[in-house]
Amino acid sequence: MIMTSSAASITLQNLAKSYGRQEVIPPLTAELRSGEFTVILGPSGCGKSTLLMMIAGLERVTGGTILFGDRPVQDLEPRFRGCAMVFQNYALYPHMNVADNIGYSLRIAGVGKAERQRRIADVASMLGLSDQLAKRPGQLSGGQRQRVAIGRAIVREPKVLLFDEPLSNLDAQLRHDMRIELADLHKRIGATSVFVTHDQVEALTLADRIMVLNRGRIEQFDTPQEVYRRPASVFVASFIGAPPMNLVPVEGDGQSLRLANGQELVRCAFSGSALLGVRPEDILLVHEEPASKELVFLLPVRRTEDVGSHRVLSAELAPEVILRIATSQGGRFEATDAVRIALPRDRLHLFASVTGRAIPNAFNN
Repeated sequence: MIMTSSAASITLQNLAKSYGRQEVIPPLTAELRSGEFTVILGPSGCGKSTLLMMIAGLERVTGGTILFGDRPVQDLEPRFRGCAMVFQNYALYPHMNVADNIGYSLRIAGVGKAERQRRIADVASMLGLSDQLAKRPGQLSGGQRQRVAIGRAIVREPKVLLFDEPLSNLDAQLRHDMRIELADLHKRIGATSVFVTHDQVEALTLADRIMVLNRGRIEQFDTPQEVYRRPASVFVASFIGAPPMNLVPVEGDGQSLRLANGQELVRCAFSGSALLGVRPEDILLVHEEPASKELVFLLPVRRTEDVGSHRVLSAELAPEVILRIATSQGGRFEATDAVRIALPRDRLHLFASVTGRAIPNAFNN
């Protein structure tokens, strides 16, 4: 089944939300492209659910405009916006069977019985629920109940499909399975999808683009690859990644970046205070002097963590400066060992100390 309604772009123009004097979302402008799967990612309290609720019409805007296509919708009731929402709480009717739960909105809208049954059957087939239609929610697993909630939303053939942390109540295996199903579902129905989460794995695996929110402000809005490989700020660099990016305070003298004790880390033309960033998996473990120009450091290992697919070493770059190093190399590493590492220039990041914003092209020369 392919949904027949055309997707709508979502344009947010100076959108703002306050509760009294408390500003939750300062004026925010962004465009969510038609048919795109956008993930709004951020920590608890950053305003991501509030933003989703304003798009849905469940929260009134304090200021600004919301456009679905070229149609302003910020003053419309939710039922007139042409969007559907899947909540963290499944909110299914326990006394209704699966078929009635999925088709409830169609019945309220006055859709004829034959058409209603056809669309319920199509959605159930798409979601693997065809043999569950006569059951009630209490007879279903958590994953099945979440699929029913999704079915109830997409049966209306919405132009905009909204998800408010829909996987957070599921266990790890079900979350993995549902991520795959959601990605496949999005490709099939083509609706503009907006998905709110605090889980970076969900964001990186589902999104066409990720909007990273911090205190109601957009830190970065880009593809998962760009957000991970070229974080626009210290916040993005430290929020995304497991383990997160190493951030080391340095001082540039116009030729090199150095630690507070004067130790040179890398050649760089930057002058002033900054934070040097490198992801744990980008640090090179070397067994001999590399042919490239990177400096080599011999660091004592202070702690090791074996997480199955790789190990994470905590090594002392300087007193009170610890680097976390992710490696899949064989062999054991003990807290009494030392490792030789190099910092590859093409994988390094530099951030301004005051603003926290990335300094572009710092290592291009």
